[in-house]
Amino acid sequence: MTHWINGKPSDARAERQGEIFNPATGRVAGAVDFAAPADVDAAVAAAKAAFPGWRDASLSRRTQILFRFRELLTAHRGELAKIISSEHGKVESDAAGEVARGLEVVEFACGIPHLLKGGFSENVSSRVDAYSILQPLGVVAGITPFNFPAMVPMWMFPVAIACGNTFVLKPSEKDPSASIRIAELWAEAGLPDGVFNVLHGDKAAVDGLLEHPDVKAVSFVGSTPIARYIYETAARGGKRVQALGGAKNHMVVLPDADLDLAADAAVSAGFGSAGERCMAISVVVAVDPVGDELMAKIGERVARLRIGPGDDERSEMGPLVTRQHRDKVASYLDGGVGQGATLAIDGRETPVLGERGEGFWLGPSVLDHVTPEMDCYRDEIFGPVLSVVRAGSYDEAMAVIAGNPYGNGTAIFTSDGGAARRFQNEVEVGMVGINVPIPVPMAYFSFGGWKASLFGDSHAHGMEGVHFYTRTKAVTARWLDPSHGGVNLGFPTNG
Repeated sequence: MTHWINGKPSDARAERQGEIFNPATGRVAGAVDFAAPADVDAAVAAAKAAFPGWRDASLSRRTQILFRFRELLTAHRGELAKIISSEHGKVESDAAGEVARGLEVVEFACGIPHLLKGGFSENVSSRVDAYSILQPLGVVAGITPFNFPAMVPMWMFPVAIACGNTFVLKPSEKDPSASIRIAELWAEAGLPDGVFNVLHGDKAAVDGLLEHPDVKAVSFVGSTPIARYIYETAARGGKRVQALGGAKNHMVVLPDADLDLAADAAVSAGFGSAGERCMAISVVVAVDPVGDELMAKIGERVARLRIGPGDDERSEMGPLVTRQHRDKVASYLDGGVGQGATLAIDGRETPVLGERGEGFWLGPSVLDHVTPEMDCYRDEIFGPVLSVVRAGSYDEAMAVIAGNPYGNGTAIFTSDGGAARRFQNEVEVGMVGINVPIPVPMAYFSFGGWKASLFGDSHAHGMEGVHFYTRTKAVTARWLDPSHGGVNLGFPTNG
């Protein structure tokens, strides 16, 4: 697996490579080239050379290419899901859902002619008009995580490209193949060479993009320590930055909640994609007296889950992405017990469909009676470990959330409209669900958290994405004499 630069695979020889694993078997499935400084320069140079032509392409042409890309993504959705599943480990149905959510952003970007309309004021002074226009930045970069190798990049590049920018994507080296297949589909859709480039690698590739003088903006999704590093490094070089960090998403269950609905939500949102989601519910805050009954219902549902390879249609949850990550996640089970939690469900004992082999398996796990001082509560585990905190009241539950440094997503389950409205007003979190466990906004809204879950001023996609990838130019004009064109009886067309 090599880079995609200027409309084709790179022919440069890689000095370093990384291994790509099949998480279900634990075996090496391939290798990926790691970018050297010359590769970073080549990708950025290709994007820079393509920018003037793409910037000046009509909105009609950009939209036509976006629509073709959208149709190709739809046609190849199943293929992309298989690629994602084989390298990430998530089940194919989950991977297909990831592609579908990314497609929503592509569809949003197809409306770019409307989204880029500026403002106009006539006669701001005598025979003087003033107006504003939105123009692209130039070369922009996206640095994306392993957990959504298709969806998260599609939070970025459809909007960036639609706005007239050129793009360099640095996907995770753990599951890089989906990005190359997407690049091939862009080329098939007619996107000019150099507008979309893919650069594989590790920190050297990241730093090369952060420090490159021709990169005007950087988008990032990942852990909070890296998001802070991305923000500080890129901003120091004068770049625009949107860096989305980690999460510790709480789900508050009030005594009047439908506990069957809440239990379904906790299991679905806690263990989908093996908990490797920045919007996973990792903490359930059970408000007295519902804790014991809710725990029993969660246990019943977890017992019925089927864990297995992503390409087995019976599987509902797959393995974790690497052996090192699986071992780190599993360490929180003994660590939680050592700090006073109760291990209600031990995922290390979960049976696996088919051959367990050397795959990176850890089943759904639940730690009960967790308190905010414990490591299993404070850390972003990013795996199938659900922590249950017991709270004596609504105010106590709110205090738990307020004391957490993250502010990505949260949810409340209740039948009381007044309590729900108070919660959405008071909670200091960027995305809120009311009887909805994973409140990921639709593409025409924007995705992003508060507090230590976001560095920079802009969220992803939606109108905030359009504003991030453009800059406003204000024009004041006076024309003393009207101009007159010739006669043309032909039908007007957009070129």
